[in-house]
Amino acid sequence: MRPSEQMRKLGVVQEGASVLTEPARPFSLPAERQAAEQAVESLFTSMARIAGVHTFAKGMGIAAPQIGIRRAAAVVQPAEPGAGAIVLLNPRVIAASQETDDQYEGCLNFFDVRGLARLVHHEIDHLDGHLYTARMRPGVQPISVTEYRQTGRAWSYEH
Repeated sequence: MRPSEQMRKLGVVQEGASVLTEPARPFSLPAERQAAEQAVESLFTSMARIAGVHTFAKGMGIAAPQIGIRRAAAVVQPAEPGAGAIVLLNPRVIAASQETDDQYEGCLNFFDVRGLARLVHHEIDHLDGHLYTARMRPGVQPISVTEYRQTGRAWSYEH
């Protein structure tokens, strides 16, 4: 089974779905606290389901639009052992460095390839309706998972 099909079976919408290209609706807090908590619970449930079939050595993140929820919530689990999850509600980028960090990363919405992205900003981009392919340098294309190498070994979807 292709990696993208595996993600689809786990409830992750795939590239081409309109929910991935539209800005997510922010929560009106504290009035929508219950809706925000439900969205975050759905994200943690999805992360657990996905982590049950795939290891994320570089950390994992998921934004509500990736599972079909059109709200501004995301969860990032850093790779460091013991690091707590970062919950993002209505996040926005208020400052940016001129420095760049070009590293390959996967996206659950088209998991057959790897492209240039960074974990937290990647999830905020999802909430703004952007996929990482829009941020890649001109001339740089995503690479197939068969070409991708992580820590010196081939990428694997099987445990």
